[in-house]
Amino acid sequence: MQRLFSSLTTPTKSAITEVGIYNSSSGICKPKDLVSNLKIRLNIPDMPMGGFSAAAPAAAAPPVEEEEAAPAAQEKTLFALTLKSFDAAAKPKVIKEIKSMLGLSLVDSKKFVESAPKQMKEGVPKEESEKIIATMKGLGAVVTMD
Repeated sequence: MQRLFSSLTTPTKSAITEVGIYNSSSGICKPKDLVSNLKIRLNIPDMPMGGFSAAAPAAAAPPVEEEEAAPAAQEKTLFALTLKSFDAAAKPKVIKEIKSMLGLSLVDSKKFVESAPKQMKEGVPKEESEKIIATMKGLGAVVTMD
């Protein structure tokens, strides 16, 4: 135990020794009590869980929200397309179009169409979105732009 405290200064070493002696003589065996006694004796402040690293990300979060609020005021240019529904008679045509549009296999395209409503694409420019909606409407499917 002497080697553990050899690098510490004399006042700290004696304070730790006193707390250790106090705990051993009074019969305190809970680590929580030992820690609280050490904190009191050595004037160590209570720190929130996670230490200093948890405080830094919390301070950085508000500017990110402000940056997101600014683009919301501008006109939206990228949209998400969602397949809402389709005519049962047009199901094969819709599956073929989804297969070519999304690059899925035939089986995956069928599962995709049958699980409607489902998001098809995200981050699509307005002009392309309108083309896709018109194409899908011609086939008998309902696609929305969000």
